[in-house]
Amino acid sequence: MGKKLIACGLAAALLGTTALPAMAAGAHDATLKFDAENFEVITVNLDGQPVNVRKYTTVYVGKPIEMAAVQPPRGVGPSGAPPSTEGTPLADPFAYQTMNIYVPETAAEDGKTAILLQVRNSGWYAAGPAEVVEAGKDYVSTSDTDATGAALKAGYIIVNAGSRSRGAEAADSTLVGKAPAAVVDAKAAVRYLRLNDATMPGSAERIIITGTSGGGALSVAVAASGNSAEYYPYLAEIGAAGMSKAGESFLNDDVFATLAYCPITDLGNADTAYEWQYGFLRSADNVVGGTLTDAHKAGSAKLAAAYDSYISSLGYKLEDGSPLTAETMKKAIVSHLTREVEEAIAEGATIPAIGEDFGVEGRDGSRSFANDWLTVEAEKVTDLNYENYLKFVSSVSALKIVPAFDATANTGNEYLRGENSLFGSSTDTYANFTEYGWNNNEVAGDGSGPDDTGKNWADYITGDGADLANQLKLINPHAFFNTEADTALYWYIRHGTLDRDTAFAVELALYYGVLSDESVQDVNFELAWMKPHAGNYDVQEAFAWLAETLAAAGEP
Repeated sequence: MGKKLIACGLAAALLGTTALPAMAAGAHDATLKFDAENFEVITVNLDGQPVNVRKYTTVYVGKPIEMAAVQPPRGVGPSGAPPSTEGTPLADPFAYQTMNIYVPETAAEDGKTAILLQVRNSGWYAAGPAEVVEAGKDYVSTSDTDATGAALKAGYIIVNAGSRSRGAEAADSTLVGKAPAAVVDAKAAVRYLRLNDATMPGSAERIIITGTSGGGALSVAVAASGNSAEYYPYLAEIGAAGMSKAGESFLNDDVFATLAYCPITDLGNADTAYEWQYGFLRSADNVVGGTLTDAHKAGSAKLAAAYDSYISSLGYKLEDGSPLTAETMKKAIVSHLTREVEEAIAEGATIPAIGEDFGVEGRDGSRSFANDWLTVEAEKVTDLNYENYLKFVSSVSALKIVPAFDATANTGNEYLRGENSLFGSSTDTYANFTEYGWNNNEVAGDGSGPDDTGKNWADYITGDGADLANQLKLINPHAFFNTEADTALYWYIRHGTLDRDTAFAVELALYYGVLSDESVQDVNFELAWMKPHAGNYDVQEAFAWLAETLAAAGEP
């Protein structure tokens, strides 16, 4: 229940009333009713037995945006190769604001079971809903990689929602996926489920939002910002459930919990964290594309130097109450890594001796990565060399270019790359979104940088760039911890120990941000042992945590 509704309930109690007045209807609520009879039955094999699942497909907003039949090509890919010039056909023009709802027939009359809201958004790109339950397919509830099987076995409702995000082009050729579109759409999906809570299986008070990478970032942004009025104008614009035309809200969009994997979050500060962590290792041998110029090296040093003041400005504290700073962040990473190593050993993992190989698969298919950073004696870590560990990670997977995220039109980088296409107006292909990227913009006429605006970052972001500042804020969970927003009560966050797609410091900062929020009941965070950039690799652990959390919370 949101803080505003809690306040209303308290007021009603003080006045001696026994019930709250009926909620007012949103402008499009009448057209967003769930049709319980409009489904197809899919038969799957769950643990070797046939199980029937009802599939519903629906547009979840009252004013869906029609998309272009061919979506624009994406920017530079992970290999660093030039982008393709081929667009992507989109069969359903409303796919980005459509959800698939899967209901095990055993849960068809269950109004209290949990709803697993899956968001996609990989790479912060727009995506339609996935077909996560397929007829005739085998699902295994005891697998560590089969989240669908585990959810069906538990009797949860599975919702897989599409969302606008970067690269989303409307039929009128405008770019309608700019931040915070993905967060707005995910909130609209939550509101659809709340609007129809009485007629749908599952409880909208038990929504668990989950995703990986960009989807993980989307999950934590939604989880942190429940019921924030800052999103209301955007929600009203697309006809989200419970929104009046004037931007008044009559429904909540907070969620119960999140299962977030390797969230690519805090984009406005991710470049400084990346270079603070990996900058000392920069060489042409371990960077995507094999290119590292003098400009890249200088940019890396400048970015790294800016991290200390940023991380200190958050005001977070470690578990022992000491301040989170650049120096204590290193110690925190080592501490969490040490704990993960010892947990992995307890679960049967074997740690190679110094000089022996870990046997993990690297970027070139090799499996020869010697242990020169971790010493274990009697199942306890006796020495962990932080710098050598980071070198090991960057040997397994090449580092991103400089800058890692705001990489377009600066530092000699060519082509559209990084997350730049997430920002700017609906007519801008991209915008630089950090102080470094903006002040070092090298492309005249693109609308970014002092060359086009006559203003450096500090002046622009507090004046003409207010919209860009707002875009950054509304996708950043740190902006909502310990505010009036109704932050999710329960958090499960994982980031692999081999994952270099964002800095470990970004994920630790997220953990300490959640930990700092006094409304949060539990945060379960780990650097998952020997896992790369991926998700749903620990399904049994995650669903056991979820079952315990739901049981402890009681009935909705």
